[in-house]
Amino acid sequence: MQLAFDYDLFVIGAGSGGTRAARMSAALGARVAIAEERYLGGTCVNVGCIPKKLFVYGSHYAEDFEDGAAYGWTTSGESFQWPTLRDNKTREIERLNNVYQGLLEGPGAEIIRERAILSDTHTVSVGGEMVTAENILIATGSRPSVPPFPGDDLVITSDDAFYLETFPERVVIIGGGYIAVEFAGIFNGLGAETTLLYRGPLFLRGFDEGIREFVAQEMRGKGVGLRFDTHVASVERVAGGLAVRTRAGDVLETDVVLCATGRSPNTVGLDLDAAGVEPGRSGEVRVDSRYRTSTPNIHAIGDVIGRVQLTPVAIAEGMCIAYNLFGGEDRQVEYDDIPTAIFCQPNIGTVGPTEERARERFPALKAYESTFRPLKHTLTGRDERTMMKLLVDGDSDRVVAAHMVGPEAGEIIQGLGVAIKAGATKADFDRTIGIHPTAAEEFVTMREARA
Repeated sequence: MQLAFDYDLFVIGAGSGGTRAARMSAALGARVAIAEERYLGGTCVNVGCIPKKLFVYGSHYAEDFEDGAAYGWTTSGESFQWPTLRDNKTREIERLNNVYQGLLEGPGAEIIRERAILSDTHTVSVGGEMVTAENILIATGSRPSVPPFPGDDLVITSDDAFYLETFPERVVIIGGGYIAVEFAGIFNGLGAETTLLYRGPLFLRGFDEGIREFVAQEMRGKGVGLRFDTHVASVERVAGGLAVRTRAGDVLETDVVLCATGRSPNTVGLDLDAAGVEPGRSGEVRVDSRYRTSTPNIHAIGDVIGRVQLTPVAIAEGMCIAYNLFGGEDRQVEYDDIPTAIFCQPNIGTVGPTEERARERFPALKAYESTFRPLKHTLTGRDERTMMKLLVDGDSDRVVAAHMVGPEAGEIIQGLGVAIKAGATKADFDRTIGIHPTAAEEFVTMREARA
């Protein structure tokens, strides 16, 4: 006798991945509920990609005003009003929250604005009630992680940075990942004296070595203080602000300390054990290639599984869930050659392996590299430069990676991501006519491999 369940699919977490899985499953005819205790849209919409990019736009206007003088524009009395940027951003986020609500309700998914906890393999406790589902999807995302040290209660995380009451004159950022680097550019561009502390020899570990070095050089040129091989010993409150003490004994006084040292899978309090779901070493939910946990009818996607923590990846995984469970398909995401961007200043765009990893995979690798001053700055005199790199397998002539640092790098790399995914060769790039004058044309005009 088949058990009757309240839902065909119960989704825990209404971020990008959970929302996509819920609404597509509902559109395919499934009875779907989705529980979210905080805000619709998850990290990306509320305290991640969208507000961060809006802040990046805002932080670049200081340079734009300066550059305008070389083009005949005069400005006077310009000043930055933090509450205006902060509150306009918040209004846009609220609009997107409503958009997500419509996306879910349109195909018939039920939204439950309560915390959901696993009770057994088919039961979820939500809002003090027990509901059952044939399939359960965990899509709870990740949360900022702050390592323990004296004074760790005095720091803020990236979540808090979007809602500061007042804008600081001085900021110290702890961390060396993309969130730390992006916020260093934001605070610096908006006028704060900004210092980034990182325990390693160079930030952005895992990215191409040449790109990392180039970005460090450019950020220093914009006035960001970069201190590598620096370990934080403590943070304490002092007259006029905070003091960050390093293990070497240095003291940096500041108004705000932003700790951006990574994110952890958001599984605390979810009660995975009750449903027989096995976590990994870092608390992530372990899944197979079809996103099934150790309990086959319970699935997990997105940041909580600790694979590729990118919004479009979570969305693609959510599509797999919907079509595999309710569309009779057998989909899985291809994790190779995923284009991505870091919205530091200048931007990074990348697709494919780093040069270091590519040399391990392709013994006959050829590297094509170019650095130049953007046309815009031939008039402004600004020292900012752009860097581009193509990696080519010398045996097959296939382009295996593209990396860029410069304005709109993400926009440019997206198109190259299609070409690389399709298996384009260097000869294909060489036959392509460039669009002149653009920075992007450099990718189809590089002819000599670097020695």
